[in-house]
Amino acid sequence: MSTVVARLGKPHGIRGEMTVEVRTDDPDERFVPEAVFGTEPDIGPLTLTRARWHRDRLLLSFAEVPDRNRAEEIRNTLITVDAEDTDDDDEDAWYIDDLIGADALIGEHLVGKVSGVSPGAAQDLLHITPSAQQVERSDSDEEILVPFVAEIVPDVDIDAGRIVLTPPAGLIPGFDD
Repeated sequence: MSTVVARLGKPHGIRGEMTVEVRTDDPDERFVPEAVFGTEPDIGPLTLTRARWHRDRLLLSFAEVPDRNRAEEIRNTLITVDAEDTDDDDEDAWYIDDLIGADALIGEHLVGKVSGVSPGAAQDLLHITPSAQQVERSDSDEEILVPFVAEIVPDVDIDAGRIVLTPPAGLIPGFDD
């Protein structure tokens, strides 16, 4: 079994360097020269030659991607590592697929379901599709974005399929008290 650690983005420059959408908690430790990654769809392994930050984007270069043309051909490819190569000892780390579909609660009130997660530089954002009860309470059916930090999401119970939120005033419509 493999774990996705990034999605290849658009080329940066003419020498095959690419932007990536990071999907790992510690990219500086994961993306080191000579690391070998699997790919989905399978285009063969990719051997990292260089990783650097440009503004808030991580740029990667691979031995198998010599130029911009090849980088464009493999755009949107997922890069993976074997699941046994990941650190499963971190009790505060979850796979995105485990979070999607979880009920988001404030106390006993069902706010909605986690519909997606956007990785970010400082923290990830949970996308929550509001429940009918939430729409009635807030008069809005717009997606709710919640920073995925311990102060706001103190309890994640994957087995029970729920997360508990303790949002600051103004973050979630209808919960301003």
